[in-house]
Amino acid sequence: MPRAGLAPATVTEAGAALADEVGFANLSMALVAERLGVRTPSLYKHVASQADLLHRIGVQAANELADTVRDATQGRAGGDALTAGARAMRKYVTQHPGRYAAGNAARPTGPDDPLIAAVDRVLASWAAMLHGYHIDPGQKIHALRMVRSMLHGFATLEAANGFQIDADVEDSFSWMVDFIDHGLRSLDGPR
Repeated sequence: MPRAGLAPATVTEAGAALADEVGFANLSMALVAERLGVRTPSLYKHVASQADLLHRIGVQAANELADTVRDATQGRAGGDALTAGARAMRKYVTQHPGRYAAGNAARPTGPDDPLIAAVDRVLASWAAMLHGYHIDPGQKIHALRMVRSMLHGFATLEAANGFQIDADVEDSFSWMVDFIDHGLRSLDGPR
């Protein structure tokens, strides 16, 4: 019989919190069990395997990131939306590096996998950051990939303390977002 108070969502949230603390690569079922005050075999009543747990954390992370960027960009357009969305994504990644890594590692397991809807929500949130830029429809996917790559790279480097040069990281981030904004405005297509 499953332990009272434990459910798949409880196990997933504990795993997500631990992934942020110890790193996605270091997360184990034993650590999650210890955090929840149960024996490791008890977890398997709520999640099928460690792979299942990691996948659930990835789905949770994708949904959280989608909500974070969506909320930041709501009612904004152009450079304002880009700046707000970029800052929101950076904050999410630096505060939740383990679950963000789980989201990037997750792959759909089938056509009904909730990851598919979660990833679609993330893409829609990133697309909202481009709202107000008049980008040719044939160029939008390239613009989305560029924005994602730059923001992902900066935030994951920052989360891993990868910036060791004696310069203000905030200034570098603002410079990068301004650079992206200028580049996107240069793509302005027909209105």
